[in-house]
Amino acid sequence: MSLRRPRKLMNQINVVPYIDVMLVLLIIFMVTAPLVNPGQIDLPQVGQSLKPPVAPLEISIKEKGGLLLRDLSGNGKAEEVDREELVRAVKEKQASNPDQPVVISADKNVRYEEVLKVMDILQQNQVSKIGLLAKPKGR
Repeated sequence: MSLRRPRKLMNQINVVPYIDVMLVLLIIFMVTAPLVNPGQIDLPQVGQSLKPPVAPLEISIKEKGGLLLRDLSGNGKAEEVDREELVRAVKEKQASNPDQPVVISADKNVRYEEVLKVMDILQQNQVSKIGLLAKPKGR
């Protein structure tokens, strides 16, 4: 007859081998992480130096219908012009600097039609980069 004891049932899981495996994996990742190079990004190159934006030509329409032309990139002095002189002066200034934009500012009491007339005259004479100037609310 055998002297063996009957086996006792175990109802618990032995987690020690799982912890050992996890510690080995952690050490492997800690050693290899500094060796992995981060992704390289190929940035585009610029052929010429970047120029700062050019200050615009400002056309002011007064309440009585008069026009003032001010070159904000130059001395900023306003000169009074009529509609024919306006186109000639703007073309002359844009000939020396074709990237210079034109902004139109008008008194708030000026009819919108007057602003559109000035814009139309400029567009008919192939003046590019025309915008409207407005004052931010609260000033």
